[in-house]
Amino acid sequence: MFLAYVWRTKNFYSNCMSQAKKTQSAESSFDWSAIFPYIAIPVALVVSALLFVNVLGDPANFEGGDAEKGHPLNVLGTIHKGGFIVPLLITVNLVVIIFFVERLISLSKAKGKGNTSKFVRQIRTLLNNGQVDQAIAACDAQRGSVAAVVKAGLTKYKAVDGDASMDKEARVTAVKNELDEASALELPMLSKNLVILSTCASLGVLVGLLGTVRGMITSFEAMATAGAPDATALSLGISEALINTFLGILGSAIAIILFNFFSTRIDSLTHAIDEAGFSVAQSVGAKK
Repeated sequence: MFLAYVWRTKNFYSNCMSQAKKTQSAESSFDWSAIFPYIAIPVALVVSALLFVNVLGDPANFEGGDAEKGHPLNVLGTIHKGGFIVPLLITVNLVVIIFFVERLISLSKAKGKGNTSKFVRQIRTLLNNGQVDQAIAACDAQRGSVAAVVKAGLTKYKAVDGDASMDKEARVTAVKNELDEASALELPMLSKNLVILSTCASLGVLVGLLGTVRGMITSFEAMATAGAPDATALSLGISEALINTFLGILGSAIAIILFNFFSTRIDSLTHAIDEAGFSVAQSVGAKK
């Protein structure tokens, strides 16, 4: 009876530990990048609103301490005169900066530890010499998206190499299919969140134009006032128009530059993946 109790207790403990490991593995594999935009964009909006109210709208930035009617004393006060569109434009600029950092980190990881071109040449040399295991070890050392795709192809290569039931053409097809599947998993991760940068490039100009039109309406209303135009209201409208134009163009220009920068890097990684995959498939086809 005692031995049976000990055995049941041991099995219960083993099951608990196994379940805990599975839960820990599931938590560690959770893709935080999937929810990152849903966190970053609202946070950027809140930060922009706080900056507009507490920093740009500080009474010390205006004559008489009046943010509504006082003349701005510095650049911060002038930006605040841009109106309620300004926080939206600041949000666009912050989002561009946030996702610049996010994409820079992600693409640096995707590139791997060493030079990508050198890695591809190394893989080609190792495969030409028939050193498949060394090529897999090089993939483990390199890491990144290119190495992941090459390793998937090499692993399949080893699996089908000793299969007597498959001819050379079938082995080549199996390796190519594995490379295509691995590439299909890696490539979307490279361009992830780039759509946010492209959206900011268009949105910045449109929101800035909206603020500009609103500022010009304010200016014309001041000029249409009976008698002498209100110089304060007129300057307020012009200031609102120019500030929104400036912030909108700034955010759009930065977003366009960064989008093209990251697109070039992604094209380079994609070319490296294709080149390395071709080398693996060619090596399989050349083997008798």
